[in-house]
Parts: sequence; C-alpha cells; structure tokens
Amino acid sequence: MTCPVAPKLDFGGTTPYEDYVHASVLHSLQQQWSKDPREMSFLVITQVMELYFGLLCFEWRQAKKELRADDLRAAVRTLRRSDLHMQALNAAWRPIARMTPAEFNSFRDALGEGSGFQSGRYREVEFLLGEKSRSMLVPHRAVPQQHDALERLLHEPSLYDDVLAALHRQGLPIPEDVLERDVSEPYEPNAGVEAVWADVYRGGSSDLLELGEALTDIAEEFARWRYDHLLATRRSMGAKTGTGGSAGVAWLEKRTRRSVFPELWTARSHV
Repeated sequence: MTCPVAPKLDFGGTTPYEDYVHASVLHSLQQQWSKDPREMSFLVITQVMELYFGLLCFEWRQAKKELRADDLRAAVRTLRRSDLHMQALNAAWRPIARMTPAEFNSFRDALGEGSGFQSGRYREVEFLLGEKSRSMLVPHRAVPQQHDALERLLHEPSLYDDVLAALHRQGLPIPEDVLERDVSEPYEPNAGVEAVWADVYRGGSSDLLELGEALTDIAEEFARWRYDHLLATRRSMGAKTGTGGSAGVAWLEKRTRRSVFPELWTARSHV
C-alpha cells in the first residue's frame, strides 16, 4: 500500500498561493472609516462587486474578439461563463439588502459623497452592454487614465454591436442604418433587427439560437442586478437622496425600465 504523500509545508519564503493570488494585498484593502462592524461587510461586498465588474469586462472583450473572428461557438462559451459570474455578482446584494435603515445609517456618513454611481468599472460594464452616455464620463474627469479609457470605450462598438455585425456577416439582413450608426450613442430598438431575431427563433441556425439565448441570459441577469440594486436601496434608505447626491430610488427606478439587447425580448412576440 502506498503511503499518502504529505503536502509541502515549507517554501522558504512566501507560498506559491500568495505569489499567485496576492491574498495579503487583497486583505489589506479594507479600511473602515467608522467603528460600526457592519461597515466591514458593506466594504468587502462592494470590493467583491468591483472585482466582478472587472471580470465581466474582461470576458465581454474576449467575446467581442471571438465574434469578430466569426467563432460563434467560442463566443457563446465565453458569454455563458460571464452569465455565471453575473449570478454570483447579483448574489452579493443579499447581505446589503438585509440592512435596516438604522443599520445602514450607522456608517453611511463614512461614505461621504462616495457612491457606486462613480465606479469606473461599472461604467465600462454599461458601455460594453450598449448603455452609452457621454454625461456619464463627467464623474471620472479627475482621474485622467480612467476618463480616457472610458472615452475610448464610448466610441467603440458595444458587445451587441459586434453581435449584429457578426449576424450580418452570416448573411442575415441587419439594416445598414444599424451597422453604420453612431456607436457612441445608446442603442435603440430597431424593427429590422427584431425581424432577424424572430427568424432565428422560428428555426434558424442552432449556433445563432444559442447566441441569442446566451445574450438573453446576460440581459436578464443585468436587469436583475439593477432591480436588486433598487430594492436594496429602497429597503435600506427609502426615498432619501442617494449617496453622492444622486436621486436615489427615483434614479434607479428610471434605469430599471431600460433593457439591453431589446430586440431579443420583443422578437419573442412574433415567434
């Protein structure tokens, strides 16, 4: 009988795990500004969300490369993977959403004018999904590197723009005005694109159907993200002015009414 091999314990310095993950750096980034223990939960969860924003941006840029190479199956795999990331991201709302107004108020002043509204990585998420807005660059002017990156992204095709260009190269009749639109503007629904997706769902290519479903999963999770944000805010602070001076619940309610990849929803009525 072979004896089990004991794990190596002495590495003569830092561990390979530390060198790869940089866990000590991650655990040094939580700096409470109040004495309330609930602030640590809020801070860690917010930082986890930021990491997921960055991961989603990485995945969607990878999917864009695969779409431009007309490798639809690879793009679908990447999009499916990002959907799982979004599910984990959305689950992070639960502890925050269970805070009572008094519990949130116990450390809210520590945020000052800080707000998730100011997150550069979340702005990248929105821009990649086609939710473009030049005015949303304003909060980032004081950080030139971040502002410049968002300015470039504003003028680049979104993930959905690359999807529609790929469909066009597959021979589907995507309207020219959609293909040639100003990509720095928010995407608006188009009847011609709706008709293309309706045909795909009536019995088109299985690869295209899989692409449509992967995108719909992402759109659904993003809608859930926005709605859970709304509920968490409404539950913890009611209709008060949001952190950073935003309109709080009223602003979030307005955002929840918009859908990304809109024709993937409306086309289903014609199948």
